[in-house]
Amino acid sequence: MKPIQLISPVDGSVYAERQPLSREAAVAVTKAAKAAQKGWAARPLEERIALVKAGVAKLLESKETLVEELAWQMGRPTRFGGEWGGVNDRTNYMAGIAADTLAPQVVEDGATFKRYLAREAVGVVFIVAPWNYPYLTTINTLAPALIAGNSVVLKHASQTMLVGERLAAAFHAAGVPADVFQNVVLDHATTEHLIQSRAFNFVNFTGSVGGGAAMEKAAAGTFTGLGLELGGKDPGYVRADADLDAAVDSLMDGAMYNAGQCCCGIERIYVHESLYDAFVEKAVAWVNALKLGNPFDQASTLGPMANKRFAAVVRAQVAEAIAAGAKPLIDPAHFPADDGGAYLAPQILVNVDHSMRVMMEESFGPVVGIMKVSGDDEALALMNDSPYGLTASIWTADADKAAEIGAQIETGTVFMNRCDYLDPALCWTGCKDTGRGGSLSYLGFHSVTRPKSYHLKKVTK
Repeated sequence: MKPIQLISPVDGSVYAERQPLSREAAVAVTKAAKAAQKGWAARPLEERIALVKAGVAKLLESKETLVEELAWQMGRPTRFGGEWGGVNDRTNYMAGIAADTLAPQVVEDGATFKRYLAREAVGVVFIVAPWNYPYLTTINTLAPALIAGNSVVLKHASQTMLVGERLAAAFHAAGVPADVFQNVVLDHATTEHLIQSRAFNFVNFTGSVGGGAAMEKAAAGTFTGLGLELGGKDPGYVRADADLDAAVDSLMDGAMYNAGQCCCGIERIYVHESLYDAFVEKAVAWVNALKLGNPFDQASTLGPMANKRFAAVVRAQVAEAIAAGAKPLIDPAHFPADDGGAYLAPQILVNVDHSMRVMMEESFGPVVGIMKVSGDDEALALMNDSPYGLTASIWTADADKAAEIGAQIETGTVFMNRCDYLDPALCWTGCKDTGRGGSLSYLGFHSVTRPKSYHLKKVTK
């Protein structure tokens, strides 16, 4: 079995290497998780909450080191710090709503009957986490799963496999039992075998559409619960009454932050014809103010993409669009750090349409296409002309109109005058090829628990 290598996008070196578990060892992990789960679930809810929060606190004791590790693993500039604000907010919110969300709902409690609906941990939760926001995306499921009384097996993306080790070490140091939360390195074949053999009661996967399809195929016939957050091609729509400067600043940040490697990043923008020219001019100036460079340089606002093969996809999409008539507005020479590999100059494309891959397929990189629209109807048709549905961002002064348009968009989240954000009180969910299920909010607990009904007759006659 070949070792799995983590190739750093910073310099192309092998930053870490781990040997994947054999099938026998992986099966032993899942059996240990199953054996440990009942005892964990039997602990008081307050104790489980305290241990999860202590695990996060222990993790953050090393946050400076973790920021540097993240830069080496996936290229995010260190000037932006880590993901710790979100990790804390999401953990604290889910911890805060746990008692009410998990409490039995009593239907009747009288002299003859007691009837209530409880929520019970599903058992062993398998998290397959992505590399783009490796701590945040893991905590979305890890915190509620452990709080609800499940044991967890975590498999992190090979690009950020040290993150799983850091999380497990921190939670173990805080007192979470080693078998209750285990980090593993697995190859695809072993992962599929475990799912096929019903080793898990719920699988949460964040990644590509192809990866999600493989998860569904592996789980077919097992009735294993699946939560799938897959691709996205999130649109922004700038109405005629929008605050132009605010729209440019937020939408371009949403398109370019983290080198465009955001699940809910902005990948296509539709601008009302009355604002189009001004929006494009300001957007070009905004992007040209970025500095592409080594993520350890405090002046760098744009680092390399996580892997040169990811950058190759974006380069191909851009080249195809230009060949088909799109106009690039950013001169790559303005970004001399572009090395043809992981370091990729950002790009804005106009004269684009939906016949181009760059407007229809996920780019997951620092490129955005901008189209002129005549009004709401055209914008709505274009926003819905996508195989994906994660988020949509509407820029307007009219909240009622935003809600009206949002009700017609095939998407999981509707934003008004903001984008690229997760609110832990709202369900993180999608539709179409973006996947199924949901995390965060009270519904995030529903994903990692099952309903159990109690009908207790207190008399025999």
